[in-house]
Amino acid sequence: MAALLNRREWIAMGAAVAATPAIGTGLAARTRLSLNENAWGPSPNVAPAIRAAAIGVERYVEQAEVDALARQIARLEGVAPEQVVIGEVLEALGLFLARRRAGGGEIVFSAPGYTALVDAAAPLGGRGRPVPLNGRLENDLPALSRAVGGDTLAVSLVNPHNPSGTVSEAGAWHAFLADVSRRTLAVVDEAYLEYDDLAGLSAIRHVRAGRNVLVFRTLAKIYGLAGLSVGYAVSQAPLATALRQAGIGAPHSLSRPALVAAGAALADQDHVAMVRDRTAGERRRLHTALDALSLRHTDARGNFVFFRTPAAGRLRAAAATPGIEIAKPFPPLDDWVRVTVGRPAENDRFLAVLRQVAG
Repeated sequence: MAALLNRREWIAMGAAVAATPAIGTGLAARTRLSLNENAWGPSPNVAPAIRAAAIGVERYVEQAEVDALARQIARLEGVAPEQVVIGEVLEALGLFLARRRAGGGEIVFSAPGYTALVDAAAPLGGRGRPVPLNGRLENDLPALSRAVGGDTLAVSLVNPHNPSGTVSEAGAWHAFLADVSRRTLAVVDEAYLEYDDLAGLSAIRHVRAGRNVLVFRTLAKIYGLAGLSVGYAVSQAPLATALRQAGIGAPHSLSRPALVAAGAALADQDHVAMVRDRTAGERRRLHTALDALSLRHTDARGNFVFFRTPAAGRLRAAAATPGIEIAKPFPPLDDWVRVTVGRPAENDRFLAVLRQVAG
């Protein structure tokens, strides 16, 4: 048992001894800069929490354990516990929304973008209504607003946006949410919000104000729990209650190691600040290198950069040869490349290939 627990600890925290975190068979030989994972791993408090949770895994998760984490999140977000739903809920939310209307209805979203909500609604007839990004590769708020109609189930946005990493101007962003939430549900995925000084852009204020807004936070990014599949949503209490009644966030859908890891990660905001600072420093270094190569890039605010190069295809192929993985294309922006911000040595490896191809 001791050897097993040590391995779990190693998996949870990542390998801190090499440039690339070794999180599974074969990954140690690769530099994975494709999935926007946290290069610095979770709080050091996570592994002991997982180790303690391994005792008693023969018992099912109880509602009291879920409620305890919901209360912790509620204190952090300034909402009532009944407004919190635990889990990676976007896919389940897509099914839930499509099921509420015969024929499915439409989900308005920015394209290219993260389509988990849209994809999940599709089997029940849900349809995506893509709205292209604006010229700065930001969410086109006026166009998104115009796209909302009588058949709209929700507007789904990621802020900062993925893959561009951009954010909207604060005044326009909050005015948009206040307006659109009067006409439909606004779903805001804030997966990358903690990677910069962006607390003032959080849509949580609209939930607190009683608006028809649902905010989703995953713990897979800055909290470093990608391998445990845990997050949470915050919404108005009636919607949160309806989601739980549909089985979303129920104890049987959650694991005890994930719950205790989430609690430990959320409690260590000093670690979050450290990851934010180190990521921001490496992001600035990558942007400086892109500027030196005269490569256009967005003002990305997450843990990745997004830049344009006519050699995008050759760059992906050249990076793959030494085992560097960067993100797939995001049509129609096929000549743009998204690269996760890694540790310094990982970024050095990528920049060496980039300079060889683009320089």
